[in-house]
Amino acid sequence: MMNQDGQFGQYGGSYIPEILFNSQQELLKAYQDAMADPAFIAEVKDQLQHYSGRPTPLTHCSRLSAAIGGAQIYLKREDLNHSGAHKMNNVIGQGLLAKRMGKRRVIAETGAGQHGIASALVSARLGLDCTIYMGAHDIERQYPNVFWMKQLGATVVPVKEGSATLKDALDEALRDWSSNYADTYYLIGTSCGCTPYPEMVSGFQSVIGEEVKEQAINQFGTLPDKIYACVGGGSNACGIFLPFLNEDVELVGVEAGGRSDAPGDHAMRFNTDQARFGIAQGFATKFLQDEQGQLQPTHSISAGLDYVGVSPILADLEEQGKVRMTQARDTEVMQAFQQLASNEGIIAALESSHAIAAGLREAAEMDPSQKIVINVSGRGDKDIFNIAKALQDEPFNDFIQSYLTQENS
Repeated sequence: MMNQDGQFGQYGGSYIPEILFNSQQELLKAYQDAMADPAFIAEVKDQLQHYSGRPTPLTHCSRLSAAIGGAQIYLKREDLNHSGAHKMNNVIGQGLLAKRMGKRRVIAETGAGQHGIASALVSARLGLDCTIYMGAHDIERQYPNVFWMKQLGATVVPVKEGSATLKDALDEALRDWSSNYADTYYLIGTSCGCTPYPEMVSGFQSVIGEEVKEQAINQFGTLPDKIYACVGGGSNACGIFLPFLNEDVELVGVEAGGRSDAPGDHAMRFNTDQARFGIAQGFATKFLQDEQGQLQPTHSISAGLDYVGVSPILADLEEQGKVRMTQARDTEVMQAFQQLASNEGIIAALESSHAIAAGLREAAEMDPSQKIVINVSGRGDKDIFNIAKALQDEPFNDFIQSYLTQENS
């Protein structure tokens, strides 16, 4: 898929400051050397199994399938990874690469905080200093994750510029890398950025789809008819989609439809006329832009899906017709979250609940003999405050107020 210039069709590439060129070339060579080294691959697999807990199961949702009345619904349980999300797959690989390169310090950006948690965990395990850049708005929405990052020894830097979300955190991380590239490894959390990050992140995440292939054959004797994944930057979607590109399986990405189609009310890069080709943050892809080319503000009920761009890999695959993109509104996401929790006892992240929403919507129109797989990219513990707010759960709000009153008395 990727050409020698690190591009996927017209997307991808390396559009970076000259000061980062040598560092980017160092990373590219180190990555290529590592992936050709059986000992490195074995070490990654060992850590995935014995530290993160892979393989994650493929869970049949019999009660939810019956309630929907259509296709049989299966969930790929990335929420059962150590740290509670798919992020660990990529962070283990990049953390070991940083160690191999002799870097003493890791920097990362995070939106929902799951990549920040995973980066802090692996840095602690490997003895690396860790700095996490996170939008101030996302810190407010995801403070439990921030708390744990700090307990793991990471420095969390609030980014107050711009919309104070993932886009701005990524900008700050790039600035840090530009100033400290000699001893610092930039651990990108999604399949975006300059070469080789899109290929590298997607490659480490492809363990998801490889496991689904084997598990589907073992559990129901065939490959699924459709696979769904939420799409922010795109790492969990690439991870489950890429191993199926040459199979007769429909691949469906689900964007954050937000509140409405109005600018600033969503984070859709495909299901909108507000996104176009652009170059920013080191690579080319589809970005939400105004008529002057300025990046637009975004919104999602989930902190991890409000990125203004998307993986160049997914942009290219959608353009080729190999991946179909749809969306889910905030209200539909909350309904899907509740349906899964009440029918199957699984608490999904709000990011993953976008994929669940679209999967349930389309499963209802399918035959009961058909099978769909939905990637549950993370668990919803981190979203408790946002979920309680969205559900207007007054007892929870009363509990928080009472707890704070007691602590301050």
